[in-house]
Amino acid sequence: MAKIRPKDKRDGYLMAHIGLIGIGVMGGAFALNLAEKGHTVSLLDRSSEKMAEAVGEAKSEGLPGELIACADAEVFVQSLPKPRSILVLVPSGGPLDSVIGMLKPLLDKGDLIADLGNSNYTDTERRVAELEDTGLMFLGMGISGGAEGARHGPAIMAGGSKESWARVKAPLQDSSAKFGDDPCCDWFGPGGSGHFIKMLHNGIEYADMQLIAESYGLMANGFGMTPKEIGVVFKEWNKGPLDSYLMEIAAEVALAEDPKTGKAMLDIILDKAGQKGTGRWSVIEALHLGAPASLMAAAVEARNISADVDTRLEMEAAFGPSPEPVSDVDKAEAIKTLESAMIAGKICSYAQGFEVLQKASDQFEWDLDMAAISRVWRAGCIIRSVFLDEISDVFDNTDERHLILAPVFKKHMQTHAPALQAVATFGLGNGHAIPAFAAALNYHNMRRTGRSTANMIQGLRDYFGAHTFERLDNPGEKVNGPWHG
Repeated sequence: MAKIRPKDKRDGYLMAHIGLIGIGVMGGAFALNLAEKGHTVSLLDRSSEKMAEAVGEAKSEGLPGELIACADAEVFVQSLPKPRSILVLVPSGGPLDSVIGMLKPLLDKGDLIADLGNSNYTDTERRVAELEDTGLMFLGMGISGGAEGARHGPAIMAGGSKESWARVKAPLQDSSAKFGDDPCCDWFGPGGSGHFIKMLHNGIEYADMQLIAESYGLMANGFGMTPKEIGVVFKEWNKGPLDSYLMEIAAEVALAEDPKTGKAMLDIILDKAGQKGTGRWSVIEALHLGAPASLMAAAVEARNISADVDTRLEMEAAFGPSPEPVSDVDKAEAIKTLESAMIAGKICSYAQGFEVLQKASDQFEWDLDMAAISRVWRAGCIIRSVFLDEISDVFDNTDERHLILAPVFKKHMQTHAPALQAVATFGLGNGHAIPAFAAALNYHNMRRTGRSTANMIQGLRDYFGAHTFERLDNPGEKVNGPWHG
């Protein structure tokens, strides 16, 4: 077994010997990433074949670190230097609790377990409290970037005690994505704050993907464009303000051909979207916190409806198919307007995400650093985009709590909101399903309405339930109306 001397350093990072449980697609990739950076990693998985494959790959690539396959949990724990640091990459919920239950009798006080899975932040809060009561340490860390990110540098969002974070900060920042010289890996606060941030990352991801899907739908069904033509448009959009990982891969998906039939892959893929729950959790938590999340909600609802293929086909038979493309549309101008609407929609998506994060920070007293969150998202993660530079600048250099009121985003919305109105009018007026675009427009219109229609809501509530309201000429005092004489 490799012996790691405490003074061994490379590029300012202390070399570490840590454990990793769960050598699936993500875990195996992350183990190789750590080994590539010179760290030693003890591996544990139910599949000896997966561990052997990772060890063999590290050796064949000549990685400077070492991967050590362990026969069982006891051997795994004994292989680690004290105090032990153990990363866990297994499915959230029951599987993770089983791993923790297996480890607890084998560990000593001061040993650390770090969960890198997509756990619900409330479960992380529970695990932190339970393990700290026994003298163990626990970190909840969101990791984004998929298998490719895990292998070559993910974005990592950690939550738990500062002491716990200090134990694994060096190897994790070493192996994370970099934006310039800055690691896209940071600690954000106590308890479940890291997993909450990752949850919201995924909620924004849902909204972004839905906007892209609706843009594809409008071009295909509204403008009569082929997937290949749409892929070319997405590639062009990716050279401008919409430059992002999701737009980059959307172009590749649209341009791809099916090797079996030669048709466009998009014409082969069943239109039935899956989900693992983080988008739904984001919407639920936003509702609990009283924060708007309409774009995320639209994206979740769209996936839910897509899953019920049979009912959709029955409804199509009953009410008629989707409309035919508009024959006289000026495609060049329409595409330019759609790009502008995408910019406005994406800004609204980010704005809602950061509203939820700010509400959570206030409610749970986490004191989240919004600039640091946006910096971590600049590389390695699924929602990385050029907008995140501007977002981090806003939170770094101003006291503005609402993103769209910052001068740079105020200007963006003044420029692009009219296109959002035009796209919503075209889409809805011609019978297209555009829930995310409509949600973005409604969100913006509600946010910029100084005198809303909530006075009618308050009047109705007071009429049937005597809930009281405040008068414009005497704010602060709760009164009832003259409804009942």
